[in-house]
Amino acid sequence: MKQSRRDLLKASGGVTVMALAASAGMLKSGSLHAQEWNKAAFDTKSLQDTVKALGGTTAIESKDITITSPDIAENGAVVPVSVTSRLGKTEAISILVEKNPNALSAAFDIPGGTEPFVSTRVKMGQTSNVHALVKADGKYFYATKEIKVTLGGCGG
Repeated sequence: MKQSRRDLLKASGGVTVMALAASAGMLKSGSLHAQEWNKAAFDTKSLQDTVKALGGTTAIESKDITITSPDIAENGAVVPVSVTSRLGKTEAISILVEKNPNALSAAFDIPGGTEPFVSTRVKMGQTSNVHALVKADGKYFYATKEIKVTLGGCGG
């Protein structure tokens, strides 16, 4: 099979960009590899179990965490949820759905110097409390919001 010049340029373009980024110091050693998955945290069933699996001891309720989502989700398969933290030194934000088979739905590391805000969509099988768990300055904090689901997203 004969490869055209265009195909060769397309194939090598990504490698070239990554090499240039690495040589400019934009990539750290090992930064191209995915972070190790904390399977134990994603197997938890409650907020406190999740805190412990993530390395904490307890979580404190905080008014400095805002959960933005619809009060009523028509389709539990795609429920938009955004979390904003006004806590100083926010390191991580996680989203938990209390009545799902596994509570932890999403976990995000927040690099220093960035805005502590995440937005995603979660799947909800039924009406449930949604918890935003924030790690800030080595401590865990949370906020809770109930989201009503009219059509379950987990096969219901």
